[in-house]
Amino acid sequence: MAAGQDHSESAGSQPVSRRALLAAGVALPVLTAATPAAAATSVVVEPSNVQQTILGFGGMNHAVWISDLTASQRDTAFGNGAGQLGFTVLRIPVHEDRANWRREVATARRAIELGAKVIASPWNPPASMTETFSGGKRLRYASYGAYAQHLNDFVAFMANNGVNLYGISIQNEPDYAQEWTAWTAAEIVRFLRENAGRINCRVIAPESFQYRKNLSDPVLNDAAALANVDIIGAHLYGTRPADLPYPLFREKGAGKELWMTEVYHPNSSDSADLWPQALDVGEHIHRSLVDGRFQTYVWWYIRRSYGPMREDGRISKRGANMAHFSKWVRPGYSRITATANPQANVYVSAFRSGSRIVIVAINKNTSPVDHVFTIRNTGSARVSTWLTNASATLAHYNDFTVSNGSFNAQLPARSIRTFVLN
Repeated sequence: MAAGQDHSESAGSQPVSRRALLAAGVALPVLTAATPAAAATSVVVEPSNVQQTILGFGGMNHAVWISDLTASQRDTAFGNGAGQLGFTVLRIPVHEDRANWRREVATARRAIELGAKVIASPWNPPASMTETFSGGKRLRYASYGAYAQHLNDFVAFMANNGVNLYGISIQNEPDYAQEWTAWTAAEIVRFLRENAGRINCRVIAPESFQYRKNLSDPVLNDAAALANVDIIGAHLYGTRPADLPYPLFREKGAGKELWMTEVYHPNSSDSADLWPQALDVGEHIHRSLVDGRFQTYVWWYIRRSYGPMREDGRISKRGANMAHFSKWVRPGYSRITATANPQANVYVSAFRSGSRIVIVAINKNTSPVDHVFTIRNTGSARVSTWLTNASATLAHYNDFTVSNGSFNAQLPARSIRTFVLN
């Protein structure tokens, strides 16, 4: 970046150097003919216009289907130092076989020690409680009470092993139950009305695989069922951006939390280090928080070739996109209004905790873009920024001082950049 392009950024602060990139073992980009940066456009951040409270970012650990995270990988996932993801949510399974419950303890306990929330989701009840029908497998109606006790037993087992669950789901993806237990909306409502009140933990439902409202609308529209659910959970597999807003939840979900509890995006076939495709993750988080107003963003397997942590335990480019949020937008921060899409292929979200403001800006264009950022009702502040692009991963970019609540900053081509104002 040439001197003077970021007019408010201090001259003494330098972008990431070639030497630093080589020392970090990252590849340098192939140089092509440069396209001039577009004229600066405006981004307005309004700290007083508070939206939802952010509760965390994280992923899934399933110690039966794949190997457990190692001790160092747990720290990489849930620690928040250099080279760590800063995750604050862990999702684990409620195995139908109680003999497997102990296999989830070590990672869950370490996540708790590092300040994360732990939630759990069942794929199946114990086999003795299920029956087959034309649509597959379902929980016997006569076993609803026993199933609630089964969930309670898991809550108690984890608590006795140092893991106080934040929430427990009644079923993972009941509307995509080709290999696990299916539930209709009416069955979910019935269980919530008649049995969920006995569960000694926050209750999560319905965890539709595609945020299909025909599964959650009946819950929101039934006062007795809604009284016994604490978290409306959803997955976002193939969910269209137009389907992210949920007016009925805003109308009837007062006092309830809205969690995105599972996704991988855009696929599970590409390497998580493929660039610029990994920026799709940053955009997806942006849309989930801004358009969907979700309070959490939870990935599928934490460690996978397509996940936030590579099989060798290092943060992937997809993981870096998550970490641009998770490392600086901590639980309890509030999303605040900001110009979300100041130009094509640029996405901006903002958050605050007290006087600290965090801005995450994504530029998917092939050229750098300049923006004038205006923070309403803010005077002077010290700003630190971090960058991920093709040749840098969560690299400290520069520091500068803001005066009169305004600064000009450039977003490099195909990059995600986090600004932290103190």
